Amino acid sequence: MKKFLLASLLLASLHASTITIAVAANVSFAIESLKTAFMKEYPNINVRVILGSSGKLTAQISNGAPYGLFMSANMAYPNALYKQGIAITKPVIYAKGALALLSVRERDFTKGLAVLTNANIHKIAIANPHTAPYGKAAKEALQNARLYQELLPKFVYGESISQTFSYTLRATDIGIVAQSLLYSPKMAHFKKDKNWVSVDKKLYIPIKQGIVLLQNVPNKNEYQKFYNFLLSKQAKMILHHYGYII
Repeated sequence: MKKFLLASLLLASLHASTITIAVAANVSFAIESLKTAFMKEYPNINVRVILGSSGKLTAQISNGAPYGLFMSANMAYPNALYKQGIAITKPVIYAKGALALLSVRERDFTKGLAVLTNANIHKIAIANPHTAPYGKAAKEALQNARLYQELLPKFVYGESISQTFSYTLRATDIGIVAQSLLYSPKMAHFKKDKNWVSVDKKLYIPIKQGIVLLQNVPNKNEYQKFYNFLLSKQAKMILHHYGYII
């Protein structure tokens, strides 16, 4: 029996294929749960994930990086790839991202974004608005709250929302991060309304995150299966669990 199982596993590994997908940094926690659920259904398809800012990943794709699917943090980048003919499917929304304020130290968040003006907050982590959609949304929220210009000297910019998240935990007093990053089990000790709070959605447009299939890759059928899975009810439930708006 053991020999039969070993032979079956060996045979399965010989027939396994690998797909490589480009994933916006804000999905870094959720993507592992998505991969696990997908591979239960398709055990012969290995999923290799490349994480980065949407702007950087788009540049890599434009320069021929061998990714077959792109999960962007907004719609602008996949739309650009579609117009260039690099994406072979029209971008569709797989989730909407939300912003949150996060502090390692407990704070009074009753004033919302105005907490950032406190004298004991010297450094604020924010994603680069030019390369990261969550940075653009954070800038929009601060501008609408009429705080952006006042806070400019305090900003520490992350290349991606993942780097911004790291700065928030290790190098700054507070940060504006993707709410989805707070739903990892590793973040359970940070409490809502004490260490973090959602940013008022009236101050910014929740980030429509787009997905596209890309050209010039083998295993197109396997990429199509993962694409279809990401738009399924099961995937939407996983994304909702990680704080996305579905």
